[in-house]
Amino acid sequence: MKASRLTAIGMVAAAGLWIASGYVVPRDSAEGQAAIRAEEAKAAPLFSVAVTAAKVEQHAPTLTLSGRTEADHKVNITARTGGVLTELRVKRGQHVEKGDVVAVLSDDARQAQVTQAEALVEQRKAELEAKRTLITSGALPKLDMVNLESQYKSAQAALGMARAELDRSIVRAPWAGVITDVPAEVGGAAFSMAGKEIATLVALDPMLAVVEVSERKLAGIKVGEQAQVKLITGHTVAGRVRYVSKSASATTRTYRVEVVMNNPDGRIPDGITAEVVVSLKPVPAVRVPRSALTISSAGDIGVRIVGDGDKVNFVPVQIVEDLQDTMWLGGIADGARVIVRGQDFVRDGQKVATVDAMGDSVRR
Repeated sequence: MKASRLTAIGMVAAAGLWIASGYVVPRDSAEGQAAIRAEEAKAAPLFSVAVTAAKVEQHAPTLTLSGRTEADHKVNITARTGGVLTELRVKRGQHVEKGDVVAVLSDDARQAQVTQAEALVEQRKAELEAKRTLITSGALPKLDMVNLESQYKSAQAALGMARAELDRSIVRAPWAGVITDVPAEVGGAAFSMAGKEIATLVALDPMLAVVEVSERKLAGIKVGEQAQVKLITGHTVAGRVRYVSKSASATTRTYRVEVVMNNPDGRIPDGITAEVVVSLKPVPAVRVPRSALTISSAGDIGVRIVGDGDKVNFVPVQIVEDLQDTMWLGGIADGARVIVRGQDFVRDGQKVATVDAMGDSVRR
């Protein structure tokens, strides 16, 4: 009993000493801990970021589109009458002028029909002249004059038809260009225009660069605007937007745009790959390095700037033009300090130390 009492008294004394130690040995309070952390924060160096001053300029972005060249005029030459192909005066790659003979069909008595029609015209003319005096003198009724004039004009019309039929047997080039294909062979039958082709003619001057433009980019392209056409051959040719379609393709939902180019020497072939660069309307924008772009916690694309009090702010931007090393952005105020290095290691509202990007790059 005495041992239990002594144990209880010892435990009570130990508890009293532990409670008293809080008063004898001072401990840090919550306010003290906060003050210590604030002092430590003041003592820690600020994170350094490289910045550049934004300069708003009027920038004309360029729109680059891939397409192909296409001849402005292309036609399949066919015969306008029946017959056998007796002469073929062109071959692939041959240049022809307007009116040059491409092929000749068999005569099939066409010349004889012309000769017969000419003889009839002379006969009707002689009859009219012979009887004109008699009709004028009253020896013949005046009604005969009307009949004779009608017969003469009918003979002239028949002669014109015979000559036209003879001319159809000679197939000519409708304009100057290059023969790209000759599917017909001498000795083959030539049918109407809906039948067998004789040759394919392509006019190389002017030449078109044809591209397909999405509906989002269509608004920036206007008829009459200048364009640069980069050919796969390595040549760059100046052109002009001639046509912008008002109707989208049913399959691709894109719009056809044609850029016309001068091609007097025929150096630009038909059907090769081309890249069209069109300058759009100037807009206010800031040029920054590609590395300056970042993404906010909400998923927005933008840049971080250093604002008042050297604190970091996120600014959403619009991409005006994406170049190889730099980007033109809209939505940044003139003179804003844009972070170009270190923006991914700071957060909004954080106070930072700034270093001029140009000066820092020189030191590096």
